[in-house]
Amino acid sequence: MENVKLLDGIFKDSEEIGKEYLLYLDVDRLVAPCYESAGQKSKKPRYGGWESRGISGHSIGHWLSAVSTMYAVTKDEKLKQKLNYAIDELSYVQSLGEDGYVSGFPKECFDKVFSGDFEVSHFSLGNQWVPWYSIHKIYAGLIDAYKLVGHQKALEVVIKLSNWAKNGTDNLSDELFERMLICEHGGMNEAMADLYLITGNEDYLDLAIRFCHKAVLEPLSIEKDELEGKHANTQIPKVIGAAKLYEITGVEKYREMAQFFWDQVTQKRSYVIGGNSKDEHFGREGTEDLGIQTTETCNTYNMLKLTEHLFSWNQDSKYMDYYEKALYNHILASQDPETGMKTYFVATQPGHFKVYCSPDNSFWCCTGTGMENPARYNRSIYYQKKDELFVNLFISSEVLHDHKNFRLKQQTNFPESNNTTLIVEEANNELLTLQIRVPYWASREVTAIINGKETYTSPGNSGYLSLNGEWNTGDIIEITLPMDIHTYHKRDESNKVAFMYGPIVLAGALGKENFPETDILEDHLSLNNHPLITVPTLVTSEEEVRKWIKPIEGAPLKFETEAIGQPGNQMITLIPFYELHHQRYTLYWDVLDQKRYEQFLAKKQDEVDKLQAITIDIVQPNEQQPEVEHEMKAQNSKSGYVNIVQRGWRDSRDEGFFSYQMQIKPEEENFLMVSYFGSDGDMYINGNKYERQFHISVDGKVIAEQTLKANKRDSLIDVVYPIPQELTGGKDKVEVKFSSTEGKIAGGVYGVRTLIGNPLK
Repeated sequence: MENVKLLDGIFKDSEEIGKEYLLYLDVDRLVAPCYESAGQKSKKPRYGGWESRGISGHSIGHWLSAVSTMYAVTKDEKLKQKLNYAIDELSYVQSLGEDGYVSGFPKECFDKVFSGDFEVSHFSLGNQWVPWYSIHKIYAGLIDAYKLVGHQKALEVVIKLSNWAKNGTDNLSDELFERMLICEHGGMNEAMADLYLITGNEDYLDLAIRFCHKAVLEPLSIEKDELEGKHANTQIPKVIGAAKLYEITGVEKYREMAQFFWDQVTQKRSYVIGGNSKDEHFGREGTEDLGIQTTETCNTYNMLKLTEHLFSWNQDSKYMDYYEKALYNHILASQDPETGMKTYFVATQPGHFKVYCSPDNSFWCCTGTGMENPARYNRSIYYQKKDELFVNLFISSEVLHDHKNFRLKQQTNFPESNNTTLIVEEANNELLTLQIRVPYWASREVTAIINGKETYTSPGNSGYLSLNGEWNTGDIIEITLPMDIHTYHKRDESNKVAFMYGPIVLAGALGKENFPETDILEDHLSLNNHPLITVPTLVTSEEEVRKWIKPIEGAPLKFETEAIGQPGNQMITLIPFYELHHQRYTLYWDVLDQKRYEQFLAKKQDEVDKLQAITIDIVQPNEQQPEVEHEMKAQNSKSGYVNIVQRGWRDSRDEGFFSYQMQIKPEEENFLMVSYFGSDGDMYINGNKYERQFHISVDGKVIAEQTLKANKRDSLIDVVYPIPQELTGGKDKVEVKFSSTEGKIAGGVYGVRTLIGNPLK
């Protein structure tokens, strides 16, 4: 990394903003949890967010990695001074004990684990929230400080900490060790493999192998995909560690694990911006469920690390095609260029917006990897292999070859321009092959002109244009990278389309209609149910996208559609997603021709008209006037709003209920239709599991028992119940009541109607 220097451009600007945040952070506050876990009073109060909870201490580890990396690429002495102080502090805290332990939480949880008598779940071990995950960040940060800065004391601290782990886990049988790994444990296998490479101590290699979670990794080694439903970022570091073990041991199954996993995630489980996961978990293979909590930023940070390993084994351009997509459209887009704040999730829900961390009180996992990302922009621009230098990314930068007298500068304004110029700044008849990536998105032949004369256009089988030569100072290679508008189709819904220009995802800039007061927050979940807006449907029969999306003159990478946004014949502005901040946006659009759009509207209106024709009465929960008008009674009841379905809800818990007085027609056959949210299922409240299992009664008589099992995500489902005629005779109104019992939840209910027919028949 120290051989590559960023020059002026979007990545250099983002690197500088990221560095400012690293310098802003107070080491005494970052290490405060470590002091407290050792029974000492900290010099300053700890930071907020996760640092004030059980996952405390992870942020100092991320900060160590980020500062070590940033110092390696910028040589800013202020960073090194802060790094020295942080490691001195951790060394001091470690010296307060006798076993080498240092972390942001007490070690009692590990004492339980090492005894062999411990509880474990996906996110809890020894009654502590993900302890190996949290402490792994300190391992990784100390290792980075040694590898990137040469910090000897960091190595001494991490060796003592590793010996503590080795001595403790030696008490565990293989069966107990595997059971321990049920709980998220970060990249402990990678950290131990790194330490083996540094020290040559076989104990650390043995521990790295033990930290490989067989239940997850072994199926991958035989190309068996069992990822659905698994917490995504729990798994990616395990696979990175397996990749590193392949490089150390040559054991083929580790390579097979990494290769199959990468293929499945990038080709079958990722979104247009290169990120993956929804609600932090992998969905079904071949799906792209849109939502607010999609594309966790940590995941992409880790997928780029994994991609680097695979590319080092096989220099196929497909790896750098993915790397480029994720780097520009997710990682670069995840940092606010004004404040340096980071995203946790990046929403794919049409009409939503990005949500960023606060500077002092968020410290989510993605705040941590977000600290590291800006210092890593120079990675993978180039790759050296014997007498070859690969130019993978078109980023303004300079590289010095490790083993040759060869210095190359890349001058470019890409992606605002479609060319890049390589200038040999230092060489004397150096024999070297330059490999220029020919990206998948190139709309025509990529060309390379050397010193204004020779032209090359033919890529090799691996997607690279090979330029062989004996290079000298002053040689110039001019590369043209033709770009054009093209479409990306959602995997499981072909009429949902995203637009790209070359590798750049273009987002619809939708303004600030009903925008929150701020999108920089301590709680990244607090705006999940902020009201959405109506996103236009793009209506056109023209399949050639270039005919109705045109560049805006004088505004690079900005485009505008014809007036095809419906309703209202709207013109939509499209800009690079990495430039879009502090406003609403859409990445995926519904694109329909006029006939299908009219059919869609007609079907929707027909359904509304049919339902309206048989509706006697209707209540919308969570809305004051309808609930007052229907004489609502309630006990142990709550209400709220879910923006994805744009509806309010109400439920009751434990010995609770809510009821409405609703009109009926005694001379007709009456039905009750209740709307539920398809994502609602079992819920944990204060650590206790609550099933959504409840009774529905009319005038005191139970007419139905209902259980909700989250079997239709992110959409409303309607259930119709007959109302027995003996309950309606001679009445104009009845009481409709939803009742829960101890340890249960009734609802949520998103709508209640009385009807004179069953619309579902």
